[in-house]
Amino acid sequence: MSEPMIPPLPPFHHDLVDDADADKLHEECGIFGAIGIKDAANFVALGLHALQHRGQEAGGIVSHDPEEGFNSARRFGYVRDNFTKQSLMKTLPGPLAIGHVRYSTSGGKAPVIRDVQPFFGEFSMGGAAIAHNGNLTNANQLRRELIGRGAIFQSASDSECIIHLMARSMGRTIPDRIKEALRQVEGAFSIVAMTRSKLIGVRDPLGIRPLVMGKIGGGTVLASETCALDIIGAEFVREIEPGEMVIISDDEVTSYRPFEEVKPRPCIFEYVYFSRPDSLLGGKSVYEVRREIGRQLALESYVEADMVCPVPDSGTPAAIGFSQESGIPFEMGIVRNQYVGRTFIEPTEQIRNMGVRLKLNVNKSLMKGKRVILIDDSIVRGTTSRKIKDMILEAGAKEVHFRIASPPTVWPDFYGVDMPTREELLAARMSEDEMAEYLGVDSLKFVSIDGLYRAVGEEDGRDPENPAYHDAVFTGDYPIAPKDQIEQGFKLKAAE
Repeated sequence: MSEPMIPPLPPFHHDLVDDADADKLHEECGIFGAIGIKDAANFVALGLHALQHRGQEAGGIVSHDPEEGFNSARRFGYVRDNFTKQSLMKTLPGPLAIGHVRYSTSGGKAPVIRDVQPFFGEFSMGGAAIAHNGNLTNANQLRRELIGRGAIFQSASDSECIIHLMARSMGRTIPDRIKEALRQVEGAFSIVAMTRSKLIGVRDPLGIRPLVMGKIGGGTVLASETCALDIIGAEFVREIEPGEMVIISDDEVTSYRPFEEVKPRPCIFEYVYFSRPDSLLGGKSVYEVRREIGRQLALESYVEADMVCPVPDSGTPAAIGFSQESGIPFEMGIVRNQYVGRTFIEPTEQIRNMGVRLKLNVNKSLMKGKRVILIDDSIVRGTTSRKIKDMILEAGAKEVHFRIASPPTVWPDFYGVDMPTREELLAARMSEDEMAEYLGVDSLKFVSIDGLYRAVGEEDGRDPENPAYHDAVFTGDYPIAPKDQIEQGFKLKAAE
């Protein structure tokens, strides 16, 4: 099959051994907090370990002890390589702590430790630390205004704006200052914060990023996902609701509504890819939603084949659903090597070209002469999809059909996702048939936007006048105008 002539993709920087994952969308952070628990930082570390999929570049923990005050530690790398060491954890005593993991950006800028959260500030009424999951879409504007009024920024993170806004607030308490600061920001934010005696959780009015509450013994925890509650044996209590602020002390939880009420629109891509399949989100099992997406795919785009094969690991639940609905056998035709680390080998050009093979290997005994349906969660640039297709054909497959468990990714996300520009997105540059030809597959089909909505429980599909979810990556319908990006030349769908 010949390849169409298309403009080359812009250059993209990524680490060698992340080659199989570089062609994916990535959440930029996960957050966790605990109060009323002896050595709370140890529980925070375990929670962050469960949230490692949301951020793998660096992590940080701030704790408070009545005798020793605030202490913090920030490190590059995985939680398991840093926050499991007794020598470090002993420096983080106390019954109150919060933590954060962040994902690396896709550009060439080297990470610096001052960008690692949580951020800490001393105020007239005491110290406070804050960790933020999401992205502020007016951060550049805020930063200019704050610098103009004398603020000195220490990091490149948009989250630091919140600390500076708190410093300029006239609120009498730290929670009051957090409320006032967050009323001035736009975009997506789920936040855990702490004072000397309180744990604070806040979710933006649209509820774009998740935040949940749990109980363990006499203590309370906040986390990005329920899987982080499971790892410490905490009981899931409820989600923090969109637009809600909770202030937690040792013996009570107080709820506030500091923002103007709007209709929530949580991010639908949390179901497709970001959240772990063993988490609950919006009262639904993420695993069961992904399996249902696979069923919808089979109903919409059945093709005769000998096996259904997931691209591990994110394609597995959808592949199971596709197999169950279609009756085509499910097979683990691709095996993922879970033990490749970021520093496995020096990234020489010769080895760099083997990046996908370092993480994925085809089960050749299954493939010879077979018609194979490959199920993946998304196609971003298409570079990894082409390499996987080549590996399947080299193993002797007769046909390769791609089925994608999300609609075409056509628009960038500006609410806390590490994502290419629109020019880099394959679906923004090519039709479905052109993509199939470019990838060199016998057929390519995406689940429809209505099929995706049906999979998450919206029986009538997507209501274009009143959508239930943030789905801008598929539709270009941004629930919050990305002011900073528009200022830099980004054009909304309506302007095309």
